[in-house]
Amino acid sequence: MSGVARRLVTVVAVTTLLGSLPAATPASAAESVDWQPCADAPGVDCAAVTVPVDWAHPDRGTTTVALARRKAADPQARIGSVLMDPGGPGGSGTEEVKNGWSLSPEITRRFDTVGFDPRGIGSSGRISCGLDELIADHPRVPRNQAEFDQLAAYNRKLGESCDRLSGPLGRFADAKSVARDMDAVRIALGEPKLTYYGVSYGTLMGQQYAELFPDKVRALVLDSNMDHSQSTAAEFLLGETRSLQAEFAEFTAWCDRTPSCALHGRDVSRLTRDLQDKAARGELKDPQSGEPVEPLDLAADIQGSSYVPSWNRLATVLERLADGAAPASLRDDIPINYVFPSVFCDDWRMPVHDFAELETYRRVAAAFAPDVKVNPLGWTAVTSCLGWPDPASNPQHPLRVHGAPPVLLLSSRHDPATPYAWSQTVARQTGGTLLTYDGWGHGAYFKNSACVVKATDDYLISGRLPAPGTHCAAVEPGAASTIARPPSTISF
Repeated sequence: MSGVARRLVTVVAVTTLLGSLPAATPASAAESVDWQPCADAPGVDCAAVTVPVDWAHPDRGTTTVALARRKAADPQARIGSVLMDPGGPGGSGTEEVKNGWSLSPEITRRFDTVGFDPRGIGSSGRISCGLDELIADHPRVPRNQAEFDQLAAYNRKLGESCDRLSGPLGRFADAKSVARDMDAVRIALGEPKLTYYGVSYGTLMGQQYAELFPDKVRALVLDSNMDHSQSTAAEFLLGETRSLQAEFAEFTAWCDRTPSCALHGRDVSRLTRDLQDKAARGELKDPQSGEPVEPLDLAADIQGSSYVPSWNRLATVLERLADGAAPASLRDDIPINYVFPSVFCDDWRMPVHDFAELETYRRVAAAFAPDVKVNPLGWTAVTSCLGWPDPASNPQHPLRVHGAPPVLLLSSRHDPATPYAWSQTVARQTGGTLLTYDGWGHGAYFKNSACVVKATDDYLISGRLPAPGTHCAAVEPGAASTIARPPSTISF
């Protein structure tokens, strides 16, 4: 991978006022959606709903929210529509649905599956940023105050280009605005109440929908939750990193017990730490390109392989890096998402004031995670906001949900991107029911667990929740999924 491409990957790879306002309804949302066949996806319909850019001032311009729908397979048994978001920030629900993303056959039999692109993303009104600003050289892990200042200046110039090219939309990309968009979509779909499945960053949109519109909730499934009540960069980054380190420990245990693992019989932890040390000294090279493999790149390989999880592939990557053979790198599989800072930095206020503070966080994270050193997605999230020119309009706060029916939360016990503890916190704050998958990876519904799928489907169809404290047994990694097709988004 070229240095420019690697920098592009890094850019992405990682209630007060509006809560008191009545929900404005755009004119187009008062009518039914004008579905038309998608030109690039047979059997899928496409449409768009018009919404205000600024929900506090609906007269100050509009943008669009793109939709893609697969109709219920059994019209006679149809219950309604299930709105779906694959996470990100930056995941395209329309592209995922057009490419076959779905829940179980029982859900697709009884619901229209409707994916949407949150504002700024994909086929919706888009946030665009300057290419020159995006690919400008910048340090990803500052080594001193001068490099810290250089990174902040890079982020500031990038954000200014996004505002220049996108207008006010770039300053209204937060999850609360998306939640209001979701209600406009609900109205346009003709649904009296919302049925929703959101995974990863899509859970934040669902959480805030429940806060804003508790009486409009039919069923919310929030899978692999963001915890928007964390107040500091240190808390966020340490939670992220400890979760990835714990997942790596699960990988090493799997490799010890699995003869087919490429590193079976070797000390995987020691091998990985040796690779990290070589990367830190600038001595670890990509045998294909000859470019240095930096510690953050190595951590990104580990995290990317932990989502499914794809542990056979990770073992091969580490083996080939250690032996100097051309690695089957995972980095090219991470989607490039240009809207990440516009969204994340509008939803999170986690100031880091100088290099000394950032370096303290990095060292503390590494002390808790001797193999992975840092969670690259968490690191990118925190450092992308250094110097960002627009203040967070939707900063963190504990959830306050009153009057909504109980929601269902899902989480893998070993999640490399949204720690299990985050879902536990959201369950306490919302009073929702947490269903725990005692296995590995990100997105519990798609881990080939019939237990998770049945409990979730029962809730979506009838509103019946699993018993509090329900756990579903782990399914050994490597089993091919026959339950549903997961989204391809690799992010929160």
